[in-house]
Amino acid sequence: MSDGKHDSSNDGETTTALVPSDRAATYPVSRLGARIELLDVAREIQDADRMLGAVVGGQLDVIAEQIRSLQEKARSILERAREAGELHRAVCQFKKRPGAVYHLYRRTSGERYFSMLSPDEWGGSPPHPFEGSFRLEVDMSWTRID
Repeated sequence: MSDGKHDSSNDGETTTALVPSDRAATYPVSRLGARIELLDVAREIQDADRMLGAVVGGQLDVIAEQIRSLQEKARSILERAREAGELHRAVCQFKKRPGAVYHLYRRTSGERYFSMLSPDEWGGSPPHPFEGSFRLEVDMSWTRID
């Protein structure tokens, strides 16, 4: 009986009959259990696909938001670097030292230059339009003071 065959004897004749094996079914078979319908399996797969789609979509939305945030931070860093570069290119007739505050003016020709004198130290009427006061930081970036 272990080979799936059964020998029976009738009047000395031997016949072989096939006995169903439990290993032939892909899932447990029992007349007492509920029938597994193909539509139920398909519905379960469809529900799982829907749930996975929602979960994966949500995770991708989070990543997309993080990418947008990083892009905005990168734009901000590049803009600050551009502004710092412009300030470093302003004419300066003295050695700039980190921690000191410098005052930016613009000549009528459009040339920008730094002065150690604030508009108040010019008696309230500087020789050129005042554009702002900046402190040079240790990392060579600029912080607007006014």
